[in-house]
Amino acid sequence: MYRKITTFLEQWKESEHRKPLILQGARQVGKTYSVLEFGRTHYDNVVYFNFETNPKLNETFDENISPDYLIPILSHIAGQTIVKERTLIVFDEVQLCERALTSLKYFCEDEPDYHIIVAGSLLGVAVNRARFSFPVGKVDMKTMYPMDVEEFMLALGEDDLVSRIKDCFDTDKPLPSALHDAAMNIYRQYLIVGGMPECVMQYAETKDFILVRHTQDTILASYLNDMSKYNNLNEIKKTRLAYDNITVQLSKKNTRFQYKLIKKGGRASEFENAIEWLNLSGIVSQVYKVEQIKKPLENYRDIDSFKIYVSDMGLLCAKKDVSANDILYMVDELNDFKGGMTENYVNVQLSINGYNTYYWQSERGAEIDFIIQREGRLIPIEVKSADNTRAKSLKVYMDTFKPEYAIKLSSKNFGYEDNKKIVPLYAAFCI
Repeated sequence: MYRKITTFLEQWKESEHRKPLILQGARQVGKTYSVLEFGRTHYDNVVYFNFETNPKLNETFDENISPDYLIPILSHIAGQTIVKERTLIVFDEVQLCERALTSLKYFCEDEPDYHIIVAGSLLGVAVNRARFSFPVGKVDMKTMYPMDVEEFMLALGEDDLVSRIKDCFDTDKPLPSALHDAAMNIYRQYLIVGGMPECVMQYAETKDFILVRHTQDTILASYLNDMSKYNNLNEIKKTRLAYDNITVQLSKKNTRFQYKLIKKGGRASEFENAIEWLNLSGIVSQVYKVEQIKKPLENYRDIDSFKIYVSDMGLLCAKKDVSANDILYMVDELNDFKGGMTENYVNVQLSINGYNTYYWQSERGAEIDFIIQREGRLIPIEVKSADNTRAKSLKVYMDTFKPEYAIKLSSKNFGYEDNKKIVPLYAAFCI
């Protein structure tokens, strides 16, 4: 299956300023597969070392981490000659070996012609919680996310539809109604399947939502296992409580995260480490409220007001045990959940495209779902789960801050009216 990360990896390979690459992201997003597939098609050979399945590797790095010492031993372990610029060296689950991570500093300084990619699903947790000697300034870093709607459509063989959607996004002209309806249907399928590559592959091959849900449940179980395996003993229960509650809070009319909803009397001091763990593991992301619409937005975030979204739509629906048919037909029983679910979906697409997302709220309660910096401009994004076009909050925002334009995401077809770029939900990947 096509993954956009390949383009980044090709640029990394050819860069004059290339450093060892750290690829991080949640478990099961396809890091290992993408790296190995890239290595197979762009290098003479690939040598792969997994610190989880081969714990004895750690002993090699405990002895000495200079490239001159490591390369002959790694070649022997792999049974292949490692050649500069022609062999891709892959360290997987590197969070389990601090010394392997530290060795990247010496590869960068002493042997920059060796091409190394390291991957880790809980790298953020390990580096922040352990006393790692992190090779600051000596590595390139990239976060990998689940597949977005474009990659999902391509996996289903909808190349022509993707091309037409991109054209309509650029020109603000509506997609033919039959294609618009087909794309909205694929969007709803994406909400159920999500972007985990194994789930997408299963769905593309079988169209069996029950099989996909079984795989999603397995991934959720592995997340719970990680919470126990890579966490402080007294934080495990809090982390699980917080994670379980995030999906509940997305069903509230006000989706701003509230600690008191995790448990009665819950406070930030009790649960902030749990939230940090979930963030660092890539399982969730926080979107902060901004108090002023000025650049840089990061300077004006309110650290006490934030929303939390999960990193994959399919896992969200699996965790809520929402049936496939309920999503496909958007039944009325889901009304309380539709708003939070749609916001979550849009945040996933924006995050994959590299945006830092924020939200805004006026003193009188007008709220804009997302503020992003796009092409140097601060752009408000209003999200509607259906084709409801009334957007009082957006009018308040536009009257107050007079942005160059706004983006409205809903089930409506493409268009442009009253300084608002109308974008159907399935085209969020174009932003």
